Amino acid sequence: MPMPSKRRSVLTHTSVEAYTPPDTSSASEDEGSLRRPGRLASAPLQSHPSVEPWLEQVTQGSSTSSSASSTSSHPGGQPAAAPSTATAPAGPAALARVGVPVSSRVSSKIQQLLNTLKKPKRPPLKEFFVDDFEELLEVQQPDPSQPKPEGGQMAVLEGELLAVGSTWPPSLLAALQQWGTTQPRAPCLTALDTTGKAVYTLTYGKLWSRSLKLAYTLLNKLTNKNEPLLKPGDRVALVFPNSDPVMFTVAFYGCLLAELVPVPIEVPLTRKDAGSQQVGFLLGSCGVALALTTDACQKGLPKAQTGEVAAFKGWPPLTWLVIDGKHLTKPPKDWHPSAQDAGAGTAYIEYKTSKEGSTVGVAVSHASLLAQCQALTQACGYSEAETLTNVLDFKRDAGLWHGVLTSVMNRMHVVSIPYALMKANPLSWIQKVCAYKARAALVKSRDMHWSLLAQRGQRGVSLSSLRLLIVADGANPWSISSCDAFLNVFQARGLRPEVLCPCASSPEALTVAIRRPPDLGGPPPRRAVLSMSGLSHGVIRLDAEEKLSVLAVQDVGQAMPGANVCVVKVEGIPYLCKTDEVGEICVNSSATATAYYGLLGITKNIFETVPVTAGGAPISDRPFTRTGLLGFIGPDNLVFVVGKLDGLMVVGVRRHNADDIVATALAVEPMKFVYRGRIAVFSVTVLHDDRIVLVAEQRPDASEEDSFQWMSRVLQAIDSIHQVGVYCLALVPANTLPKAPLGGIHVSEVKQRFLEGMLHPCSVLICPHTCVTNLPRPRQKQPEVGPASMIVGNLVAGRRIAQASGRELCHLEDSDQARKFLFLPDVLQWRAHSTPEHLLFLLLNAKGTVTSTTTCIQLHKKAERVAAALMEKARLTTGAHVALVYPPGVDLIAAFYGCLYCGCVPVTVRPPHPQNLTTTLPTVKMIVEVSKSACVLTTQAITRLLKSKEALAAVDARTWPTILDTDDIPKKKVASIFRPPSPDVLAYLDFSVSTTGILAGVKMSHAATSALCRSIKLQCELYPSRQIAICLDPYCGLGFALWCLCSVYSGHQSVLVPPPELEANASLWLWAVSQYKARVTFCSYSVMETCARGLGAQTAVLRMKGVNLSCVRTCMVVAEERPRIALTQSFSKLFRDLGLPARAVSTTFGCRVNVAICLQGRHR
Repeated sequence: MPMPSKRRSVLTHTSVEAYTPPDTSSASEDEGSLRRPGRLASAPLQSHPSVEPWLEQVTQGSSTSSSASSTSSHPGGQPAAAPSTATAPAGPAALARVGVPVSSRVSSKIQQLLNTLKKPKRPPLKEFFVDDFEELLEVQQPDPSQPKPEGGQMAVLEGELLAVGSTWPPSLLAALQQWGTTQPRAPCLTALDTTGKAVYTLTYGKLWSRSLKLAYTLLNKLTNKNEPLLKPGDRVALVFPNSDPVMFTVAFYGCLLAELVPVPIEVPLTRKDAGSQQVGFLLGSCGVALALTTDACQKGLPKAQTGEVAAFKGWPPLTWLVIDGKHLTKPPKDWHPSAQDAGAGTAYIEYKTSKEGSTVGVAVSHASLLAQCQALTQACGYSEAETLTNVLDFKRDAGLWHGVLTSVMNRMHVVSIPYALMKANPLSWIQKVCAYKARAALVKSRDMHWSLLAQRGQRGVSLSSLRLLIVADGANPWSISSCDAFLNVFQARGLRPEVLCPCASSPEALTVAIRRPPDLGGPPPRRAVLSMSGLSHGVIRLDAEEKLSVLAVQDVGQAMPGANVCVVKVEGIPYLCKTDEVGEICVNSSATATAYYGLLGITKNIFETVPVTAGGAPISDRPFTRTGLLGFIGPDNLVFVVGKLDGLMVVGVRRHNADDIVATALAVEPMKFVYRGRIAVFSVTVLHDDRIVLVAEQRPDASEEDSFQWMSRVLQAIDSIHQVGVYCLALVPANTLPKAPLGGIHVSEVKQRFLEGMLHPCSVLICPHTCVTNLPRPRQKQPEVGPASMIVGNLVAGRRIAQASGRELCHLEDSDQARKFLFLPDVLQWRAHSTPEHLLFLLLNAKGTVTSTTTCIQLHKKAERVAAALMEKARLTTGAHVALVYPPGVDLIAAFYGCLYCGCVPVTVRPPHPQNLTTTLPTVKMIVEVSKSACVLTTQAITRLLKSKEALAAVDARTWPTILDTDDIPKKKVASIFRPPSPDVLAYLDFSVSTTGILAGVKMSHAATSALCRSIKLQCELYPSRQIAICLDPYCGLGFALWCLCSVYSGHQSVLVPPPELEANASLWLWAVSQYKARVTFCSYSVMETCARGLGAQTAVLRMKGVNLSCVRTCMVVAEERPRIALTQSFSKLFRDLGLPARAVSTTFGCRVNVAICLQGRHR
């Protein structure tokens, strides 16, 4: 285990006593140098003209010398690059690499000082346990051809002026008082039950009087030891269900009147809710001691044995106050709440859950609250007595801003649609728009999609009254398709195209942008079709809409009134982006949030960003707020959003957005296999890089095989559209993923369970080989044992944990024999000479009849004939590639060794299916072309098939290379059999199609082929007297090795059962195993499934026919996909009655480049 390099601090030192010369600034790569005294360079002083200035800096105690000369210290604490530069630059940095030369001109005091200072301090103990992977990992090199931004520097986008109307109230509470006293009977809020019936309409008079009651009760009736429990500025939790907007609104305004800070949270349904502990952290950091709720809600909360509300994990102790009317006290007539102007004090706190699952409180001041209401009023053109239908959560985000705050400021009537009603009747919001003649509606694209699915057969629905349909999640990539589909259907029912108004928002910046209708001065809507490849590199490139690898986005409108908007680089210094570059949108406005409550450190990074130009000059003297939205400014000063920072995954040097990956997965016909709304995409860190994980809930009626096919198609789609590999795709049983309070999946909790191994998936497809491309370089053993190695050695007992190894081959066989068996052609010649009549292969047909037997000498002579034909008829030279297109049989084996005899490189190819030429023949042609085969060896029947009329429709016959039929080749010998000059010469090509649909060939040298055969021989204990049964496709991977290579190498007898023969006789393989008493047999999952399905009810018949599997010691399934545990278990259980030992069935494990990483040996 290599030692970690000693990391240096980036802090500068101001005294000579604290200075460490550059020679000892970082530990050597050699482990033993950790405590070794530094050596001074022996070069003369005159050869380094910059030494004297450096010495002067040391003697003067320069505060800049340390940071200037340190090459291992980087801003941000990044590790230093490995010191392997070819040339040393001049100046102090050069001395940092070569050391400090000393000569006689240096005084003895300075030399003594240098000798003392260059002895490094003993590093902290924890540094012994840090493994510097940065020094071992392959560095991701950017593609030189990747697109780069070419536009000029963007200018700050200025929104229209906020024209504060003379009739607007000075504060939100002043507006509530005005409407509550002058328009007491005006409807404010209508609540619906789960059937769609209006259960209560709250008037402005009732809202004012109830809020006063609550404010008076909170300030005067709650005491603790004769002192008020609450004082102005205290935070109070609001715990109300999504079905009770009336009591929530009363509680919210009651807190504002009492000068308290409401903190709305979700109702905890159980003590183990997803994210509940983080909500407790939020309440604790806000100092919340009181929670307001209703009687009905409190009764539904989890209870302790005492009958009190249970203590939730991580929550602070809370006092619960029920605020139904009977629990409130009417204030005296002379009591009035304190005047509350729109100041800098915190008005309310909205919770936000980050990418990693932590919950923080976003504080919004009274001034920001008022400015937000005014900006929304101007942008949306709200007016008194308008009706708004609200489908969103009224406790936060746009649902709160429009449905509780701005509506009260403008004396609007809000009809609130609960989530439970939307689930029961997705058309309910449209019906309420018709019933109340609503002028505005607030929805998400999800609600529009649900409505489309439920609208068939509905009559009398009209949306002509709408002038504003606000799509709150217009920034999501799939919102554009929902908007288009919704407009196409409902345009015939009165919906006008200009009514659709997507918007973008964030908890930190509140509303960022919103599209305006033309009557409010909005420009025509725009859309852009962007290249996904360009977006992954952070640049904007328009593309053709018909392509799959594009992202269609719609504008989210103009910047809000009174706001300035710019786009800055995501990482590092907030430089302004170029006009064709994607960055993080930042807003400067009086209508944004002010801070993360109680978290000053991250508040400064988000709420006090100062964008700078390319030259480093600030663009404004006022700070901007980061929105967490990724996008750009398009034509007509319209804002476009392409993703969110929370969903950003940086794989290698490219960026991908989780929402885009979800959208791609949803496009692969998910309805039959998984639930549409229950897909989570996130990234996990593997070897210092993000890796993509996709988790979805599998439908109960979806079979494992069908789901696996869907997973494979999803991998192919993501690979082709995004050009990125998926590290893991997992399916879990239905209703097992943690859910967010209002439906949806709690992504951070899913990620946490994945990391903890608590996800319990039912199907997993993991592809590390396609996405982990920065594997560590091979570790080098250290020449000495230092103190760090002793510590680590004591910890892990001298072994590397993530390592396993099989038996050593060199100690198990005589080295001379190993050298003799280095080339397979030599092995076959040796066997043909020493044991010519030894039987190697038996080939069975569907009736169980032996159609062909092949001895060593017969295979040798057949191979000679093929080699002679290749040299004389095809006139091939050494090293030419030859495609072998044969059905499973001995002819394939003979053709393979014939190629080796004449020095050609064989490529086995599955023949086309006669009934499906249009699909299978192009694959054959593609392998022939990709492998650059100069000749095709095959049979007469397949030759006729390749030249048939049906084949001509799929592939032009003139494009085939030379086709050679080997059925009737003359009996000729070759003058000399080719012997490779080196074991590293190419033996054959192994072509296969990956799970993602990519065709790839693996080069196998003679040395690798020999090592593979030798390891299989030892692991399975194969020798000439052994007989094994093989029922595998012989075209790639381990199936090819077992069918064509191992019998020749080990000398055992192979009973070959072609898998296609099982279509006519499902019991053929099991009968062959029983008939020949094979102790070892190999099969595929498809063969095992055929037997389980076709013979599961016929075990008694098979027993009567004499099928007995008690001879089997090892039945190995060659798993070229995923382990199918249920199938292997049912197979063992089904054929236990035929004597199959319970522990006989096992699974091989391998990959494309190593087909037999793990192989079960003979059962003992």
